[in-house]
Order: sequence, then C-alpha cells, then structure tokens
Amino acid sequence: MTTTVLFVRSLGKCYRLFASQRDRLLALLGWSDRSRAHWALQDVTFNLQSGQCLGVIGDNGAGKSTLLKLLAGTLTPSHGTVQRAGRVTAILELGAGFHPEFTGRDNLLFGGSLIGLSREDMLRLQDDIIEFSELGDAIDRPVKTYSSGMVVRLAFALVTAVQPEVLIIDEALAVGDQHFQKKCVERIDAFRANGCTVLFCSHSLYHVRQLCDRVLWLDHGRVQALGDTETVLMQYETHVRLQDNPAVTSKPPAPADGSIAAELASKTSLMHGKRAALASASVAGLGERSGATLQGSDLIVHVEAVTSNDETPSIGIMLQLYQGSGVTSVATHADNVKPTAVLRALDSTSWEVTLTFPDLPLHSGYYSLSFYLFDGQGLVVYDEWMNYIQFHWVSPSLTPGLVHLPHRWT
Repeated sequence: MTTTVLFVRSLGKCYRLFASQRDRLLALLGWSDRSRAHWALQDVTFNLQSGQCLGVIGDNGAGKSTLLKLLAGTLTPSHGTVQRAGRVTAILELGAGFHPEFTGRDNLLFGGSLIGLSREDMLRLQDDIIEFSELGDAIDRPVKTYSSGMVVRLAFALVTAVQPEVLIIDEALAVGDQHFQKKCVERIDAFRANGCTVLFCSHSLYHVRQLCDRVLWLDHGRVQALGDTETVLMQYETHVRLQDNPAVTSKPPAPADGSIAAELASKTSLMHGKRAALASASVAGLGERSGATLQGSDLIVHVEAVTSNDETPSIGIMLQLYQGSGVTSVATHADNVKPTAVLRALDSTSWEVTLTFPDLPLHSGYYSLSFYLFDGQGLVVYDEWMNYIQFHWVSPSLTPGLVHLPHRWT
C-alpha cells in the first residue's frame, strides 16, 4: 500500500524588500518600515505518496528553488505547513554543506552527519560512494580545487548512498557530464521502483517526462498547474512557445574535400567535446531548407549523427505545429530500431537513419520538425535541434482540422 510521505498546505514565503540600506536600518531599529512585501511563493498545496516522482517546472524566478528549500527544511515558511514522513535528503545549492578547505573524503564524514548518518555508517559506505562519484585520487584533494561537476558528483553520491523516503533534487543533473547524468537518472529510477518519493526540479523537460508521474508548474510564485505529466507539460510548452521564437540551428559545415576521412572529421567537429552530436537532418524534396512548400503522400526524413565511441545512440524526431503543440514524436529506442553505422574511425562513429511517415494524414498547414539525439536507452539527451526545419504542407483535402484520421461510416 502507498502511504503519504509529504503534506504541503498553503505554503508561502515572503521577503521584505528595502529601497536602501538606510531604510533597512530604520526598520531594524523599529523607527519606520518602508519595505514592500515580495512573495516568492504563495498558496502551494499538494500531497505526495511513496514512490511518486513530482517534477517542478517553471521559468527562472518562478519560485521552484524556494519551494524545494522549504520542503527540505532549509527555509522557514512565512505561512502554511509542511509535514514530512521519514528521512528527507536534498541536493539544492551546489556544494552546500561542504567545507572548501576539507578534502572530499573529510567532507563525506562531515556531510554524512548532516543527513543523519553515523560515522560508522559513513565508513562502511565510503568506498561505494567514492566509486559512484568516480573522483578517484581527487577524493583526497580539498573541495575548493574541484570543478562544479566534481562537486555535484560528490554531493549526489553522498545523499543517495542510503535510500531516503524523500529525495529532493534541484537542477543537479544540469551540471554533471552526460555519462554521470545517465548514472544519476538510473539511480533515481531505481529509488522510485523501491518506493522512494522524488521531487525533481529541472529545465530538462525530457528528463521530467522520463522520471515524473506528476508535474507542478509554478509561475511567479503561484501554482499554474498541477496534474499528470503530459497534461501539464503540454500546457507549459505552449506557454514557452508563445514567449519565444523558434531557434533554428545553423547547418553543419561541409567537408573540405570529398574523402571519407574529411567527411567524418567534419561531423566530429560538431561535438565540441560532447559524447555525441547531431550532424545533419533533411526532408526528401526539401533538403535542409526551411519555409518551403511540400506536398505529396509520404514525409521522408533523414538524420545523421556522430558519437565519440561505439555506443549506438537513439535518434528522436518530433513533428509539431509551427509555434504550436506536438503532433507526434518517435524515437529509435522506443521502436526498438538501431541507426546504421556508416563511417568509423578510431575515436568516432557516424550514424544515420531514415524515417518515413507513409500517406501523411496532415491537413494543410505550417509545421516544423525537431531532432534529438539520446543515449541508447533514451535516458540522456546528447543534442537537440529545435524547430530545425519548417515547412508548409499542402494536403489534397480541403476539410478543416489537424489530421485525417482513419474512419468508417455506417
């Protein structure tokens, strides 16, 4: 049976803002208060059951981090209540709780005490934590010498060394490299399967889709939507599209000569130090042009990518209304299909795949295609080209609507 592990009722946080330090001093002395109230969060209410994962999304300044700090207990609410059941661990501000002068190993003992682990427990878990963090000899160097990614590795390995009842993560995966992101996602998924409740704040909507069964959308400190993942993300994506113009990715450079080595080197240069990158995308009849008119029966899309090793990636394609919601999305890992390796070198491999939508049932309108490159399991996003190709589709049908669905009259 599932149990409720987190009760949140009318939660709010208010800050007093002063126009000057003089006004702040006068208020502290009790002579006058010229401050104005700023509600970073207001009237947030929800429950979470064991094993659920709640994604927290919203624009910058929406109140996401404030909410997570209140839930973790590092901030005191101005009104409302939070009730927690069991151990709560959190990764909030980068490196919070670590002493920069101490080594990573010393900080494990220090940080373990902050999350309720005894010295004996930490000594028992220490080797597993260091192995998961992949810090190696750096574990005995001062934390002040660590990069931000190394700090995240240490923090995530520490707080997930023992499964808590509630795990709170605020954008930690955005700092680690793609290899470590994959390890983190797999561990979070395993925790969920074992009944851990997760609050996951991220701007990566793909990871929110993969991990979360409910989503909370905050806007200017208030709940804009709370519900199942797809419903809320569809509303939020529409909100984002109305604010932003689609970003068209520049086309990759052409190889300097026609040799296979030059072609692969040209594609490899697109990775910019990443494990993998999209290399090209085109539509039969359009190439890589945007804004052209397309008509016919089939939509045929060709995508090329390059990886820095022999890992077979997954390629995803989304067909959507121009500046609108998605019509459909497909990915090779979801359909149990593997891209074809066409060029190989010692340190890189080029892949390609062709997707065909036969008898495309779209009614006439303006559409766009977005392209995504994942790891083989579809857990980590290596690269994405949003709204890369736009086109006007002309359908033989003159009826209104979006798609022509199969139907039968009786």
